[in-house]
Amino acid sequence: MVKTLPVHDAVGTVLAHDITEIIPGQFKGRAFKKGHIITESDIEHLKNLGKEHLYVLEIGGEDLHENDAAVMLASALAGRGIMVSKEPKEGKLELTAAYEGLLKVNVQALYRFNLIGEVMCATRHTNTYVKKGEILAGTRAIPLVIHKKIIEKAVAVCKEAGGVLHLLPLRKAGVGVVITGNEVYHGRIKDRFRPVIQKKVEEIGSSIVDVRYAPDERKVIAGHIRDLIGKGADLIVTTGGMSVDPDDVTRLAVADAGAEEITYGSSVLPGAMLMVAYMGDIPVIGVPACGMFHDITLFDLILPRVLAGERIGREALAALGHGGLCLNCETCRFPVCPFGQ
Repeated sequence: MVKTLPVHDAVGTVLAHDITEIIPGQFKGRAFKKGHIITESDIEHLKNLGKEHLYVLEIGGEDLHENDAAVMLASALAGRGIMVSKEPKEGKLELTAAYEGLLKVNVQALYRFNLIGEVMCATRHTNTYVKKGEILAGTRAIPLVIHKKIIEKAVAVCKEAGGVLHLLPLRKAGVGVVITGNEVYHGRIKDRFRPVIQKKVEEIGSSIVDVRYAPDERKVIAGHIRDLIGKGADLIVTTGGMSVDPDDVTRLAVADAGAEEITYGSSVLPGAMLMVAYMGDIPVIGVPACGMFHDITLFDLILPRVLAGERIGREALAALGHGGLCLNCETCRFPVCPFGQ
């Protein structure tokens, strides 16, 4: 049960909830913490925050305080690789990444959780690449006091899903790169692909085993792919030769090398002509020419997923159509943008 007490009569009482202070443009946070004992010197500060009355709680056996509820909710939501902040702030707990990885959100379970009412959880998008310590979600009970049965129902949804948020660790791949194209191989133009691919690979914690240059000849390209795998590469990236011109033979060369499950074409721009194939368990990603001209392409969306162990095929690429249009912003802010989300 909730009772109210005039603030000037509250000296000596224990504050039952956090009180937020907002100073526009300067500060938003907790001014008084739950459990704080009100003193005479606090009264004027509380009045300046608009608090003429304070809540005094009498919590029955079937109810929970918002902070206790938040702890139960966060613990149930958190799956593998998810850490929970130490204590609630203003009734809210944050879920953070225990290590670098790929965030996976059970979107349907999250929907059922939020559909219950009086509880909430807001997350980042599923399939987001995140670094250690980054905030992934926030959860809380919405009322100050909530019935235990509501929390138990929300926890049950999480348990049924085995946790709503999980973090898949990324393997450290040895990447073999085959850069194709007569114009590059014969030195008519400068190669612009190598620095792009190397930067993206190294930023995500993997390394380049070797880089090979090949003319538009199927036999040569296929030979480089097999040779790189023989030298220990466990991820192959080919560049160029992915269009529809007669000289664009990279896709055919990948098949000649022994690749299977070849998926060519996607629902993402830029990256519509990207290819994903597999030589046993070794992924082969064919990056089209857009990879040279755009900061972010489909390659950036699927690379973390490949390194997390996902096997990318037609279904995964088709699902990326919703949100798969890059707006080519003058200043790229990816991943703080809708692309791939």
